[in-house]
Amino acid sequence: MYNPIFSSVLLAIESQRVIELRMVRLASGGREGRAEMQSMVVEKVHAAGEAMTTLMLGGSPEAVIARYHEHVAFNTTRLSAA
Repeated sequence: MYNPIFSSVLLAIESQRVIELRMVRLASGGREGRAEMQSMVVEKVHAAGEAMTTLMLGGSPEAVIARYHEHVAFNTTRLSAA
């Protein structure tokens, strides 16, 4: 059985790592900091639009949460490699 509360809490916990990695990148400043700031805003707007579209086309909240998990995993990998 799917538990949306559990999935949401798990997503919030996983997101903390991305927030930490992004803050380090932003704090370092320079070209990388500015690029990360721009990337962060673009990604958030794109992800929100994607979630809205999914829900408007009849998708489930579970599908939205699963997609956000994918975004978080990608960003964790991308930011950890640098």
